[in-house]
Amino acid sequence: MAVTDGVVKKVILSYTYVAIWISLSFTVIVYNKYILDRKMYNWPYPISLTMIHMAFCSSIAYFLVRVLKLVEPVSMSRELYLKSVVPIGALYSLSLWFSNSAYIYLSVSFIQMLKALMPVAVYSIGVLFKKDGFKSETMANMISISLGVAIAAYGEAKFDAWGVTLQLMAVAFEATRLVLIQILLNSKGISLNPITSLYYVAPCCLVFLSIPWILVEYPSLRDHSSFHLDLKVFGTNSLCAFALNLAVFLLVGKTSALTMNVAGVVKDWLLIAFSWSVIKDTVTPVNLIGYGLAFLGVAYYNHSKLQALKASEAQKKAQQADEEAGRLLEEREAGNTGKKNENQN
Repeated sequence: MAVTDGVVKKVILSYTYVAIWISLSFTVIVYNKYILDRKMYNWPYPISLTMIHMAFCSSIAYFLVRVLKLVEPVSMSRELYLKSVVPIGALYSLSLWFSNSAYIYLSVSFIQMLKALMPVAVYSIGVLFKKDGFKSETMANMISISLGVAIAAYGEAKFDAWGVTLQLMAVAFEATRLVLIQILLNSKGISLNPITSLYYVAPCCLVFLSIPWILVEYPSLRDHSSFHLDLKVFGTNSLCAFALNLAVFLLVGKTSALTMNVAGVVKDWLLIAFSWSVIKDTVTPVNLIGYGLAFLGVAYYNHSKLQALKASEAQKKAQQADEEAGRLLEEREAGNTGKKNENQN
């Protein structure tokens, strides 16, 4: 009975973490759309919004790491920071900038459909950087996902070429960032949780974003006197963005990264439904057919990753068992040799 209660409690907690992450991710996406869309709050300054997020997250992360000391900082030299964290920060700033910019031109539902290309981008860049091996079966799956997204794009009622270009660039930069994290940090034994990641990466993003901000958005903000910020709107928006990072830490730490991928698929369908029913974005049957095809490809990709992970864990356990058996055999042989020597004496 105790075992059953423990399993039920674990399942309930897992679903709670998933629900929290989906809720916060959903809220941040819709909130950003509300602020940036010209037909809603009408504050079309994606770089400024991203910089507000980064400044807020940097401050909170610094307070948690250095003042409250609730999170241990990672031991990192200046050389490692410049060679590893700075490139990742640059890519992250570009990914956030272009991703937020796309909300000005595209519907929430169509953006979620385009994001289905993320596994394609991650795998392709992984192969390019020789992090992943080329497999014909995996590439065929990537082509099916791309075909599904292309059909969804063909059926988009309010297709905007510039918006699509921005979102595709955001996907490309984010995929490159994820691959570089594995190459530049994880391969060196450095693991950053969402808090330490914000502590090291967010200030770097802030610096990189300040360059296009001065050139692109500052003149318009100055001319239109848009520096006055509604603290309630931008404060709660930034708080949600920071809370989302904590939710990622909880979800991945207490469940797995694969669980987050599956939860992400559920979140995408919910956003599409919300975009259609509440925001009144047009979602066509061709949209749904294309995204359905892409969804099946992503689901198969996640299933393949899970099977590969299970096979890898089984291989490690078998290897450990073989090593343990070999060690016991050596000890037994050493014991038998000792007994023979005693008998001979």
